[in-house]
Parts: sequence; C-alpha cells; structure tokens
Amino acid sequence: MTTPPSEQDIHAYVDGRLDGERREAVEHYLARHPERALEVQAWQRDSQRLRVLFGGVQALPDNPALHPAAIRKRQQERRLHWRSLTAAAVLCLGLGGLGGWQARDMRSETAVAPMADAIAAYRLVAMDSAARPDLVPQNDGEMQAWLDAHFEHAARLPNLGAAGFRAVGGRLFATDQGPAAMVLYRNAAGHAISFYVRPPGPRNRLLPAGQRTESGLVAQYWSGQGYNYAMVSRDDGSAPQVVEQALQRAI
Repeated sequence: MTTPPSEQDIHAYVDGRLDGERREAVEHYLARHPERALEVQAWQRDSQRLRVLFGGVQALPDNPALHPAAIRKRQQERRLHWRSLTAAAVLCLGLGGLGGWQARDMRSETAVAPMADAIAAYRLVAMDSAARPDLVPQNDGEMQAWLDAHFEHAARLPNLGAAGFRAVGGRLFATDQGPAAMVLYRNAAGHAISFYVRPPGPRNRLLPAGQRTESGLVAQYWSGQGYNYAMVSRDDGSAPQVVEQALQRAI
C-alpha cells in the first residue's frame, strides 16, 4: 500500500474486527514494517491484560498471527488457491471465537464500574516499574501533539504544573471500541496522576461526571467532545484535590 493504514484500522486489526481488503492492506504494511508489527503485538497483550484486570475475564492466548514472520507466511499462502480457502476457514473460526468473547463482555457491561479500564491502566503503568511508555515527552507541547495525533477534538491535557506535577509519558491501549490513551504525570516525590481518554462504550454511551474509589485508587471521570475521560490517583495525600481543582478549571 502507498500510505500507512489509519490508527482506526490498526486497532480494528488488533481486535480482530477488520476483514477483506482492509485487513490484507494492514498485513501488507506490517510485513514491511516489523517494528510497527511488534508494537501492534504489544498493544494486543496490553488489551488482554486490561481485560483481566478490570473485567475478570480470562485472557485470550497471545496471537502469533501478529508476528511479522507469520504475516509474511500468510501472504505467501494466499497465492495458492487451496491454502487461501484454508486460511479463510481458520479466519472465520477465529472471528467467531473473538465474537463470543466480545459478546460476553457486552453482556457483563452493566456489571463493570465506570472507567474501570482507566484504573486498570493506572495499575499497569503507574504502579509497575517495568512498564514503559510509548512516548517520553521533552516538553508539554510534545505530549499534547502526541495526544492530538490519535484523538481529534479531544479535551486538552490538564496543566498540573502549579501543583508540581508534569507529564512524564504517554501510552496507547486497545479497547473493544477503539484506541485509548493514558498520559502519566508525576511530581518530585514520585506520586502519580493519570489522564485517560477513550471512545464511549457500546451504544455510544457517554458518562455523567462522577467519582469512585477502588482498592486505594480514586477515579474522577466525565465526558466531552465525544470521548470518555478519567483522572486516576491514589486516594491518600493531596493528589485527589489536585485533580479536582484541575477538573473545575477544565469542565
């Protein structure tokens, strides 16, 4: 293909929701960009870990089909008619299995607390020293530009500088509704606050402003510009007050 696939197509591919020519175009691109293919594979692993953390759902097995060598092999197999038919049958089975998991998620949607994935992402990145961001910004403008590149017309990043917090990293996640992102802030003492943005849930459900506490973390959430947002911090110390003041200025 002459141009890279869109972020929407990449995430639809990760979720197994891309068919036909668009799927082949993404695979063709990933086969020629192994670094990008490895990044896509990492997103899928993150998505599975988030399912376990906030949904109580058993993780799906790692998808070897995202490995660059596997992608190239499938492209070669498509050149032979009978192998193409076999691959199509396997694809149908795979989509059926994934559809079953997604249906299970939708059935349990009402039991999932608001922005549970934002809290799970905080645990995954802010509380795990081994986690690495996709971007370490050199300045606030670079962090905002990174977010704008993935989410058009989303809310601006909050400025927490007056409270001693600065943006130290950003990371993308895959959800069933499309890409999500978390921007992590830290202060000199190492305390963390996250800003999380994602598409609305099934049936385009936006959230009223609210707050909830879970296992020592507090999430303050709201909706705007077609997205759902949450800011997450520990429920002790001054971080929740910093978030509340930032939201009063932003909402």
